[in-house]
Amino acid sequence: MSEKPKFISIVGPTGSGKSGLALKLIHDLEAKGIKAEVVNADAMQFYKGMDIGTAKLSVEEREGIEHHLLDWLEITEESTAANYQVKARAKIDELLAREVLPVVVGGSMLYIASLLNTFEFPGRDEDLRADLEQELVDKGPLHMHEKLTKLDPIAASRIEPNNGRRTVRALEIVLITGEPFAASLPDQFVSYIPNLQVGLNSDREHLVQRLAQRVELMWEKGLVDEVSSLIPLGLRSSKTSSQAIGYAQALAQFDGDLSQQEAIDQTTQLTQRYARRQMSWFRRDPRINWFDYQDENLVSDVEELIFEALEL
Repeated sequence: MSEKPKFISIVGPTGSGKSGLALKLIHDLEAKGIKAEVVNADAMQFYKGMDIGTAKLSVEEREGIEHHLLDWLEITEESTAANYQVKARAKIDELLAREVLPVVVGGSMLYIASLLNTFEFPGRDEDLRADLEQELVDKGPLHMHEKLTKLDPIAASRIEPNNGRRTVRALEIVLITGEPFAASLPDQFVSYIPNLQVGLNSDREHLVQRLAQRVELMWEKGLVDEVSSLIPLGLRSSKTSSQAIGYAQALAQFDGDLSQQEAIDQTTQLTQRYARRQMSWFRRDPRINWFDYQDENLVSDVEELIFEALEL
């Protein structure tokens, strides 16, 4: 590596153990005299009160390690990669100025790409956006996804048909720029500052089972009760948080539209599908150093790579 990395990022599909690895790594870095702190890159963990369904570490589970960009949005606020790029880069600059090594942890693909890569977001057209959002309300997300498919089939293939918010943003970019949405995505190959990416994954069948167990555990921990507590705070009216995987299903169960088993099964299916999309995205980036989360030598192998890169 020609330059020492300014920060480390740990990426990969949901449920692959990114947070746990980050904690071990940071403790071992501190044993070598390197202060390090976490910068969150999980878009749903931005939201206050969304804890169980996002597998957010509790304060105790953070083991005394500072975690940044958790709980910085109210449940009714909209999460955007453009806003995250500004916030996360400012936080990284702040940490570096204090001689703290940032460790970016998360699996939200566009958010991570916007942070890591040289990239400027296309502008917005508020009138166009308002028209598209009204069309979404009137005709639904599937109609909007079909509209995007006609204009930009590649972009449409990368967005869940029910994700109306992302579909609207893609349509806005296509109509503003006159170019495919894919042309506006971050260049996966140009880092804005030197960084080292670690990726976690394992064989597909193991991850599928792991995610199914994870969803079951979320219901056991009280996800429906958490959703109930968020309703008075505006969960239903939120464009982002109400559509989050798990939260939409728990809300449907709370309303009596799904049974508990139906909500769990639907969440499991969507989570597993999301993990496939994450890997499809991350595999395109040749800079990621991949490790098997089941490998008994995982921590030592990752640390060997990082310590060498940091010249420790």
